[in-house]
Amino acid sequence: MRDSRYDILFEPMQIGPVTAKNRFYQVPHCNGGGYRDPSAAAAMRGIKSEGGWGVIFTEQTEMHHTSEITPFIELRLWEDKDIPQLAKMSAKMKEHGALAGIQLAYSGINGPNLYTKEVPLAPSALPIRTFTNDPVQARALDKQDIRDLRRWFVNAAKRSKLAGFDLICLYGAHGFGIFQHFLSRATNQRSDEYGGSLENRSRFAREVIEDMREAVGETMGLTLRVSLDETIGDLGFSNAEVRDFIEMNRDLPDLWDLAQGTWEDCSGPSRFKEEAAQEQLVRGIKDLSDKPVVGVGRFTSPDVMAKMVRSGTLDFIGCARPSIADPFLPKKVDEGRIEDIRECIGCNICITGDMTMSISRCTQNPTFMEEWRKGWHPERMNAKGGSSNVLVVGSGPAGLEAARALSERGYDVALAEAGTELGGRVARECKLPGLSAWGRVADYRKYQLSQKTNVETYFDSLLSAEDILEFGFENIAIATGATWRRDGVSRQHVIPMSIDAAMPVFTPDDIMAGKRPSGHVVVFDDDHYYMGGVLAELLVTEGCKVTLITPSAFVSDWTNNTLEQATIHRRLAEMGVDIVLNRGVERVGAGHVISNCVYTDTSRTYDCDGVVMVASRQGNDSVFNALKSRAADWADAGIKSVKLIGDANAPGPIAWATYAGHRFARELDGEDIGDALPFRREITELALD
Repeated sequence: MRDSRYDILFEPMQIGPVTAKNRFYQVPHCNGGGYRDPSAAAAMRGIKSEGGWGVIFTEQTEMHHTSEITPFIELRLWEDKDIPQLAKMSAKMKEHGALAGIQLAYSGINGPNLYTKEVPLAPSALPIRTFTNDPVQARALDKQDIRDLRRWFVNAAKRSKLAGFDLICLYGAHGFGIFQHFLSRATNQRSDEYGGSLENRSRFAREVIEDMREAVGETMGLTLRVSLDETIGDLGFSNAEVRDFIEMNRDLPDLWDLAQGTWEDCSGPSRFKEEAAQEQLVRGIKDLSDKPVVGVGRFTSPDVMAKMVRSGTLDFIGCARPSIADPFLPKKVDEGRIEDIRECIGCNICITGDMTMSISRCTQNPTFMEEWRKGWHPERMNAKGGSSNVLVVGSGPAGLEAARALSERGYDVALAEAGTELGGRVARECKLPGLSAWGRVADYRKYQLSQKTNVETYFDSLLSAEDILEFGFENIAIATGATWRRDGVSRQHVIPMSIDAAMPVFTPDDIMAGKRPSGHVVVFDDDHYYMGGVLAELLVTEGCKVTLITPSAFVSDWTNNTLEQATIHRRLAEMGVDIVLNRGVERVGAGHVISNCVYTDTSRTYDCDGVVMVASRQGNDSVFNALKSRAADWADAGIKSVKLIGDANAPGPIAWATYAGHRFARELDGEDIGDALPFRREITELALD
């Protein structure tokens, strides 16, 4: 039964000529699939419809070939040939009563057009602004270009209607959309009727929406996504000017979609952004218009969602990442199953799919983007196979997810943990600065396992191969995690580094176990994800002087893909960390390290009292190897299969571990597919000669 406190979230809401069945609004979000994997993306959106969302949007959809963002893979609506794949998506979105929305994007000064080779068009002639600093400039739109662009938007709206969509979102946020480019004085330096005053800078948005309303407005709702604050100084589209713009055009769209200025600000990870972090920027805007308002803020708590509506701050609860972590979030709130929600941890691993042009992942939801490719459903497991029981050795993210999913299939599961706490690396890492939300990975799974009668958990159970052979389990999953290397082997050093025994050397495992260096500490980061930066921050707060040395040109380089690299660098610099880029550590001496330039190999000495080695990790696979060496004894012990999974098999981010655990559980007792692909894919049709 639904808690009455949340009834307000299930009220139907009007958006122009269409009605949403509730206030749960999946705002546009990328997925790494786009035009390359349309069926995978469609199935993913369809699962959200089944999960109870009232509004579901596509990701950014390039609406004309003169503005595209290759190499990034989004959707495309360039011509009628694009309609069928989008129609398949809209049908999936509407299958369970959701409104289907498409986000139309003209990237302007953010579209380098590397694929089409068209000259980019923007309000003013300026260099293209992209993640990769492409050496391309945009030409300023002339009056005929603007008339053409208005017509292209109308054509895209008509195609969207033919594709079966109920809503159109015009993209003018995050610095990516042409509407923001016209509204901001930073990108609009025109002196004609489209530049200068706010009224003039608003003209393009008014004209396009009026054009589209005439074309499709009686059947489709038109929404406008604008940035709440560009946060770039006096030239930027500020929060005050956003409010003036909305009040000046209070009835322009059928809904105002509000998002923070840059994507990094809007979708910042939980390490730097709390739930509802944009509330102050949104508060009061609803009073400036008679149209409904949707806002975002990584909403994971139904109480916070209800508060945002009751307080008059928002009409719709906008979610991207939380809808990925749990597509069934609305249904679980409706059914009174709050404790079953897989809460988004704000790690932003989902965003890395877009940034790396690959299929996205989710740490909490291993089925994300595998709904069509592998037939995985986030709430339903496949039927149990021929065997009856499984021993899972290790309770980190891989082991916990394997045990949870196996129990859902109906297997009897024994979970053996060498220590006294479930969670493995997650239980340790969530105690580091800013990573507390990551504990939800273990919390969700611990709760689910506690509800199962077919799962037994055993603590203080450091098992040997002999122990496992004696137990009589049919299937064994070895999920014993990984250990950070002390010898420096990673990318710079593929064999152990020269280290003087007189120098205290610490690994991340040491730090998380409570062992601490003191004085001046060198953190050598050859891992390039979050760990080096997090440990530098921790050590500074505990009184150490810290020098962070990395062979990369960026601190925590890979976090460029999680939208936090700049924030990490800024925080460390403000804390007084001496950041040394483009240098490795050649060797560790007594009381110093010798650093070498990655380009010239010139050496430099850094005196220090200790070194924290953030290099690579080594899988803890000794038990697995011992079992493999006794494969001849498996049949007599009743063992049918032994599998090494997660970090023990190949260390990676936490999302890789939960995926590995889930995959093991799905595929247990499955048929041997030989050399066939373990997933479906779509292949581009050859054009007729």
